[in-house]
Amino acid sequence: MSSAYAESLYPAESNHLLDLNSLEKPEVTFWVARLDGDIVGCCSLVEASDGTAEIKRMFVDPIARGQKVARKLMDVLEAKAAERKLTAVRLETGIYQPEAIALYRKSGYVEIEPFGEYKPDPLSLFMEKTLSP
Repeated sequence: MSSAYAESLYPAESNHLLDLNSLEKPEVTFWVARLDGDIVGCCSLVEASDGTAEIKRMFVDPIARGQKVARKLMDVLEAKAAERKLTAVRLETGIYQPEAIALYRKSGYVEIEPFGEYKPDPLSLFMEKTLSP
């Protein structure tokens, strides 16, 4: 569902989705959120070799939006990043997702230049939150 949503908003060259097979690696931690037993959200933390990590596949089903599912996923993700003593968490999101951008800003993420293998893209916003040691 998260792939279909992203594909409905952005052209292929601006979609930076991590394929599902890539989620089955040791450096990836993946969470799901459930509501009455049904999966209504997900996110993953992909650790890099430089002491940082990237948020990938952050998605909340429209039926569960407004119920703080994304906030709870972020709390769990950031707690795991702190536990692993990571220095920063980064992300790439699309400019047509104002609710996601607002969540990230409210959570302390600030805009940065493209990182890793990302190239500048007018449809992308790159953000980072520095974690306390």
